[in-house]
Amino acid sequence: MLFNVISDAFMEMEATSKRQELTLILSKLFNQTPKNDLRKVVYLTQGKIYPDYRGIELGVADKSVLKALSIWSGVDIRQLETMYHDLGDLGNVAEQRLSKNSQTTLFSQPLTLDHVYETLESIATIKGSRSLEMKLRFIVNLLNNSSPCESKYLIRTVTGRLRLGIADYTILDALAIAFTKDKKNRIYLERAYNVCSDLGEVAQTIATRGLQAIKEIRIQVGRPVRPMLAERLDSAKEIVVKMGGVCSAEHKLDGERLQVHKNDNKIDIFSRRMEEITAQYPDVADSCRAGIRSKNAIVEGEVVAINPETGRYLAFQELMHRRRKYGIKDAVKNYPVSFYCFDILHSLGEDLTAYPYAKRREILEANLIVDGKLHLVPRELTDNPRKIDRFMRSALAKGCEGLVIKDIESPYRAGAREFSWIKLKREYRTGFKETTDLVIIGAFYGKGRRVGKYGAFLLAAFDAVNDKFKTVCKIGTGFTDEDLDTLFAKLKVQALPNPDRRVESNMSADVWFPPRIVIEIAASEVTLSPIHTVARNSIRQNAGLALRFPKYTGRLRVDKSPEDSTTEDEIIEMYRSNLKGRSPLKQP
Repeated sequence: MLFNVISDAFMEMEATSKRQELTLILSKLFNQTPKNDLRKVVYLTQGKIYPDYRGIELGVADKSVLKALSIWSGVDIRQLETMYHDLGDLGNVAEQRLSKNSQTTLFSQPLTLDHVYETLESIATIKGSRSLEMKLRFIVNLLNNSSPCESKYLIRTVTGRLRLGIADYTILDALAIAFTKDKKNRIYLERAYNVCSDLGEVAQTIATRGLQAIKEIRIQVGRPVRPMLAERLDSAKEIVVKMGGVCSAEHKLDGERLQVHKNDNKIDIFSRRMEEITAQYPDVADSCRAGIRSKNAIVEGEVVAINPETGRYLAFQELMHRRRKYGIKDAVKNYPVSFYCFDILHSLGEDLTAYPYAKRREILEANLIVDGKLHLVPRELTDNPRKIDRFMRSALAKGCEGLVIKDIESPYRAGAREFSWIKLKREYRTGFKETTDLVIIGAFYGKGRRVGKYGAFLLAAFDAVNDKFKTVCKIGTGFTDEDLDTLFAKLKVQALPNPDRRVESNMSADVWFPPRIVIEIAASEVTLSPIHTVARNSIRQNAGLALRFPKYTGRLRVDKSPEDSTTEDEIIEMYRSNLKGRSPLKQP
């Protein structure tokens, strides 16, 4: 398969922001792709070469790419830097230079998908003292054989900024149309993706073996399952009514959700973003290796930082010292943790997700050897709202965020967010402000002490139905100088001259970013807004919703993907709760 078939499709996708058109272009590309190559094409459409849980990224630094472009084109790197500043995109720099540099095409050969993919694999995996030099050679080799259009998307791929506006759900829609002729069959593809976390496998399976094989994809130890998520309500009484009887009220710990896979003595730990992070939690791995009785199992839980003197849970920020690549031994010593298990998805070769929660908890308890580092999440079974309120107060006293209330009859719905699990957090019940997890999609340059960095940010919530990120507030308070330095360092390498294609905004920012970084903010209430695009026209014509008096809480949610952020539907529910007189600022 020639790579120009893929790059031409990418060019078509870049020319539209309509999801239906993107889906049709993708489905046409998938039908043009030889079935045995489909896995590779799907990964490239995502701007990657492997599923996320493999932990292998391209992400070549801009300076390195500029150096490769200089070597290839013979143009001084300072001139290329000026072009990059003007165009705002290294892919466009490569495309322009190739259009002017006709001599490079004299001895070129058409690029094939296999050659491109193998070269990208080499760029991502090569190590050693000469690795940078070799990466530059690989990039130059690709450019020597590429057309202007091909060069644009190759460079965007190696920098990790493809900018097509394609998300997982659009790819699933396109696969359903391409190989079943019915978009409704996406539900089967989505279920398969939720249990295997690999869109390439889903694509290869539907193309080569059909829909029945998709339905037969099962959980495997060593491959993360996309986590089940909770909805939110603001009173114990309302939750009990929703559950319809006895439910399991459990501590909502202020930590990081982990999914632990045990296969004999091998332990793999995954974050809720499907990242493999075993190296950051060697003590958790040791505890699970010794404390999970099953030879093979998948267990979910929350890891929390612990004050070794008082035994009290510490804040999430303390736990983030574990999220480092170096100095792990010191981090383990200085920031001790405990792992609190709350679910088991697989044991001894059996998929447990279809079992009711009560049965899964029973199996979990039988499988766990509790010790000083490994625990079961504390819980209380009840249908009495007053007992839930008392349990809530005791949880808060121990440093918890609140409770998660679970329907004891519910199966585990991988990747789903539904009312089988409901969060009851302190800000819904007390005078604390509402907290939300929002995505940074734009920024404004600072003034005064904030000159030289971003002084305020434009934040968005996720519209899961339309796969869009819609603005909900502008925020500039709550940030320390260190916070702003950290965010500037993370964001400046992602800067875009225009909004990302998945962003809907009526505001103009100084600089734009792809929706990647999630932060937690507190706000006093949700109000109607003539500017912001969340829930626009849903409550009132020509008005959206906005968070009032937003303030950064200090929590950079590296454990959450953009799609795990607060949703548009949740913002709407907060607004309606205010209208009913159940504002989080009012005591019940």
